[in-house]
Amino acid sequence: MDAGRIDIFVFVDALGWDVVEPTDFLSDVLPYRRSMRMQFGYSCSAIPTILSGKRPDEHGHLGLFSFAPTRSPFRTVGRVLRCLRPASFWNRGRVRGWLSKAVKRWLGFTGYFQLYQVASEKLHYFDYCEKRDLFVPGGMEGVRNLADELNAAGCSWHISDWHCSDEENLSRGVKEIEKGTRFIFLYASSFDSLRHNHPAGVADPDVRAKLDWYRTRLERLAAAARASGRPWSLTVFSDHGMTPLTKTLDLRSAIEATGLTFGVDYGACYDSTLLRVHYLKPEIQERIQQALVPFTGDGHWLSEDEERQHGIWRADRAFGDAIFLVNPGIQIVPSDMGLKPLGGMHGFDPEELHSQAAILSTEPIPEWMTGVYDYFKLMKETLNKE
Repeated sequence: MDAGRIDIFVFVDALGWDVVEPTDFLSDVLPYRRSMRMQFGYSCSAIPTILSGKRPDEHGHLGLFSFAPTRSPFRTVGRVLRCLRPASFWNRGRVRGWLSKAVKRWLGFTGYFQLYQVASEKLHYFDYCEKRDLFVPGGMEGVRNLADELNAAGCSWHISDWHCSDEENLSRGVKEIEKGTRFIFLYASSFDSLRHNHPAGVADPDVRAKLDWYRTRLERLAAAARASGRPWSLTVFSDHGMTPLTKTLDLRSAIEATGLTFGVDYGACYDSTLLRVHYLKPEIQERIQQALVPFTGDGHWLSEDEERQHGIWRADRAFGDAIFLVNPGIQIVPSDMGLKPLGGMHGFDPEELHSQAAILSTEPIPEWMTGVYDYFKLMKETLNKE
């Protein structure tokens, strides 16, 4: 047991500035607050950024799937899945969920894994970024994560099990405070799912009810910390907000209409807001870009400067030779992530209003903090406090 202070960090997925600012959420407990620039991409890029302080160009996580036939762990699995008939049955959401658990077990993955709607006949072309549990020591394949830093610091610590519910993780936080644990990192993920289906923000009664639920649990954490008699801090932060759906684009059909062959002429990952393309032949680039000309009012190809600004530029082009980003509110449907749109989505331009993350704390927020990638440094600095 540590005799000194206690610092508590709570990561609430999708607790965006768009719901914090108009509600004054927990301002009596956490008076210091600010909007934060989200990490470009999705939770699969934001979470490793939060846990390592690195951005996708360094930690390698942008989309869950990447076009990488020579590194694909799915070559054998893919052959088996291609034999499953009828395909319509195996594409159902609940069935895909069961199938994902079976594939995860088969391949020995310990991180978050879902097949989503990646076509079985194309699975062997893809690699997957989250094979390991990101939250445990050594979980980020060559990049030091939060658990590695806490081990090195030699203090008592607790990081939530991401498999557990918000209720379990936040309740466990109170127990860790009572045990005298020095550093506590709690993860609450369910707000993200709620907001995908209820994107209207605080105008939605379900969103307000969930905020009230979080308020009660976070007040319990603060009360337990006060009762400990130790110096303490409580900081709540998020990775992004949520942008309501305005329209959908079928980019896949436009590219397939060119007559080009997937895996021979090009490779592509269709995320909810991003199309990531690999050109496998020199002459293919112009044909694909011409196919998307009708959509240039709804999105654009990222420049090198934009990729560098967003922390996703890589010389090896692991994320794609070209990346097409749709405008805020638009979703790519169908995509590898789903066959139907959701009420709200994230993964747009980080400057977009609904995309902004939030940080709230009992302590003044340092001026140098501007984005989600700064949380890691803040957490490390608290370890030096007495």
